[in-house]
Amino acid sequence: MRAVVTRVKSASVVIDGQLKSEIGKGFLVLLGVHEDDEEEQAVKIAEKICHLRVFEDENGKMNVGPADAGAELLIVSQFTLFADCRSRRPGFSKAARPEKAIPLYEKVISLCEERGFKVGTGEFGADMAVTSLNDGPVTIILDTREL
Repeated sequence: MRAVVTRVKSASVVIDGQLKSEIGKGFLVLLGVHEDDEEEQAVKIAEKICHLRVFEDENGKMNVGPADAGAELLIVSQFTLFADCRSRRPGFSKAARPEKAIPLYEKVISLCEERGFKVGTGEFGADMAVTSLNDGPVTIILDTREL
């Protein structure tokens, strides 16, 4: 799995002109599922997201995790994170098919909710307008093959 985690002051998802989800301070997570991913990768990436210490402490150091910072999460599926860009037209053959990706995407969401986070979501496969007010900006790329 691959995730682009951005610390935000706020973020939202609109689908067909209707607000689907919005959060205040927290993480906007764009989440891609690889064709070889299994539940183990969902657990690994959820753990990392839920404990990523990139919020500032009283000394201005990035030393506070999202739970202690009162962060919310907005998790949006993003198959394009596994784009093969060797040619000018990206290929997406390494991204998991929906029948595999959806349950793993939902597993990450449920694991984050089990840890007490308010989690907003996009809609798998929908054409979404994702808006964020980045904080910092702080953006971290996570890949379970490197964790």
